[in-house]
Amino acid sequence: MRGVVGVLALQGDFREHKEALRRLGLEAREVRKVGDLEGLKALIIPGGESTTIGKLAREYGLEEAVRRRVEEGTLALFGTCAGAIWMAREILGYPEQPRLGVLDAAVERNAFGRQVESFEEDLEVEGLGPFHGVFIRAPVFRRLGEGVEVLARLGDLPVLVRQGKVLASSFHPELTEDPRLHRYFLELAGV
Repeated sequence: MRGVVGVLALQGDFREHKEALRRLGLEAREVRKVGDLEGLKALIIPGGESTTIGKLAREYGLEEAVRRRVEEGTLALFGTCAGAIWMAREILGYPEQPRLGVLDAAVERNAFGRQVESFEEDLEVEGLGPFHGVFIRAPVFRRLGEGVEVLARLGDLPVLVRQGKVLASSFHPELTEDPRLHRYFLELAGV
């Protein structure tokens, strides 16, 4: 029996992640409150606005509940763009911003520029091969802890990293038709 997958649905492009999972034959549960985490093996944190995601997750009690499950090893996470920022231990320049802190990394928000400077770039993803990356006000991982593995770079900059069952990308795989990164996460999560 396959495990249940959730998509944090507080803000951002959660519908696009649900559609990516649907193309893989899975119906995802929208997560808005702590009770929605019941029975989940995997949770996707979408892109959007990282400060808003963090504040709402804290207000609804999701921050502590998700952190506890990740630390217990019972919940895998995949954060894209703003989701990756929220998951990081440190957000450079924003020490007061709410964060989950489960990824041993320091991220820089909007590292590639503002919305008008968004771009697309072909990447080489370890274990997957070529992958088309969509970068929208994208963060970059500036410092990584010892247990964090880089799976893709843009030039010298890490843009896809993994730490155990935690996967984080600077780009938006849900905005492409390529299901491989979502499939990789599901395999990582044991779903």
